[in-house]
Amino acid sequence: MSQATDLKVDLPNKGHVSALFDRPADAWLLYVLAHGAGAGMRHRFMESIVRALSVRRVATLRYQFPYMEAGVRRPDSPAVAEETVRAAVALATELAGGVPVIAGGKSFGGRMTSGAAAKSLPGVRGLVFLGFPLHPPGKAGTERADHLDNVEAPMLFLQGTRDQFAQLDLITTVCRNLGPRATLHLIDEGDHSFNVPKRSGRDSSSVIDELADTIVHWASSSIGLVR
Repeated sequence: MSQATDLKVDLPNKGHVSALFDRPADAWLLYVLAHGAGAGMRHRFMESIVRALSVRRVATLRYQFPYMEAGVRRPDSPAVAEETVRAAVALATELAGGVPVIAGGKSFGGRMTSGAAAKSLPGVRGLVFLGFPLHPPGKAGTERADHLDNVEAPMLFLQGTRDQFAQLDLITTVCRNLGPRATLHLIDEGDHSFNVPKRSGRDSSSVIDELADTIVHWASSSIGLVR
């Protein structure tokens, strides 16, 4: 894994937030990766997926949302979060040096990225969701996906079959209705954090490898990027 570089993402009229840039020497893709609602960019899941992607020559830019940077529990409003996404993508585009850029993230971070993309997110070739939070647990619905109709870029949904934030039949229907723009990849018996039960015979590292392999395959097959 490459050595992470500490950076700052400048926010219009709101100071800045911290970021981490990992770039293998021979990177062919850059993934702008936002964290989930309850844990920041240094969470072990974020570290694990970054490590796995780095081995596959995928660079990453992780960053904090303002509420996480400030140590506040309540997530930012969509307007503030989407502004942060745009600022991070703008920085990533500068750092990319011609390498194609995709964006997304874990749960809340992925949804805020799609919200930004539904309005405008220049330079992004595709979106990757690591557990799209379609609805709160126990409150099944698809309203959170309505804005995806306005996303023009290809989208990859990585979802656990036991994800309480995305009832399986509902996320399947959402992706089907989005047509060829959406690719759904299911992690068998995975929950919202992609944890799998011991009875599955799998460990967390094999799941992370599957996630990373799927991202790489999707980027090269569905978007046509050259590895």
